[in-house]
Amino acid sequence: MTVTKFGLALAGLAFSASAAFAQQAAFKPAIVYDLGGKFDKSFNEGVHTGAEKFKKDTGTDYRDFEPQNDAQREQALRRFARDGFSPIVAVGFSQESALKKVAEEFPKTQFAIIDAVVEKPNVESIVFKEHEGSFLVGLLAAQASKSGKVGFVGGMDIPLIRKFACGYVQGVKYAKKDAEVFQNMTGTTGAAWNDPVKGGELAKSQIDRGADVIYHAAGGTGVGVMRATADAGKLGIGVDSNQNALHPGKILTSMVKRVDVATYNVFDQAKKGSFKSGLQVLGLKEDGVAWALDDNNKSLITPDMKAAADKAAEGIKSGSIKVHDYMSDSKCPM
Repeated sequence: MTVTKFGLALAGLAFSASAAFAQQAAFKPAIVYDLGGKFDKSFNEGVHTGAEKFKKDTGTDYRDFEPQNDAQREQALRRFARDGFSPIVAVGFSQESALKKVAEEFPKTQFAIIDAVVEKPNVESIVFKEHEGSFLVGLLAAQASKSGKVGFVGGMDIPLIRKFACGYVQGVKYAKKDAEVFQNMTGTTGAAWNDPVKGGELAKSQIDRGADVIYHAAGGTGVGVMRATADAGKLGIGVDSNQNALHPGKILTSMVKRVDVATYNVFDQAKKGSFKSGLQVLGLKEDGVAWALDDNNKSLITPDMKAAADKAAEGIKSGSIKVHDYMSDSKCPM
């Protein structure tokens, strides 16, 4: 059920500060997605999957809203809070500034944000070590490549996506020092998450230069990337959700980011009265990121490739392999 079904009027919303402070949080979960929509086959859809699983397991429904522009994020968060929803999950780094305002206005409402940090006593911030998972798919890409040239297509050009790219390059170079990595970003605005045509064009450009494996971190834009690689007889790598089934046998693997589990856990904790604010960082050790192996891609992953990826994963968990986080200094060593 979406917010639009109960008549969310986004323009000119007002609220009563005194009522907000007096409001007592009750368990009425809600989600405000990022641009690109809840059926983007990637990031947003992972959140939706987690919410649907919670609904199936507990019989508890939730409300959600898909913003069409930047202004609607803050308006939707405020309207949900005003209407007594709690917890409210804000999906994506772009909601950081909006949530800071709304969480302060509604201190008794429980909020969570995925992919950003909001330091408020009623907000749980959930971030991931995307560079660790990207390292592993980079390693696999290098081993699967016959040309020694692989690619990366990002969505919006922001530090978070550079973090994916840097981890990927490190994994590629770890497996094959002389491998070449092409990189392109789709754009600098939110539209970069939902432009499959542009994604396909960027992938074709990389293929023309010799890339035979291309990883995307581009939301809905990545659908075009993977279609282009499949059509060209090359290999794609999915992201966030397990996208192996989109083109069976033509997607090498997917870097799975467990936003589904994060969403489920936020709802579950709030329902049980054990919601905790603060920062939660999920990497390989916490099963927050992984690479996907299933019937759709098992023919593409040799025993040696799997052994190498598993060994690297253990090295990252133990600390013997250090994967640089681009967001720590805005630099990539490769």
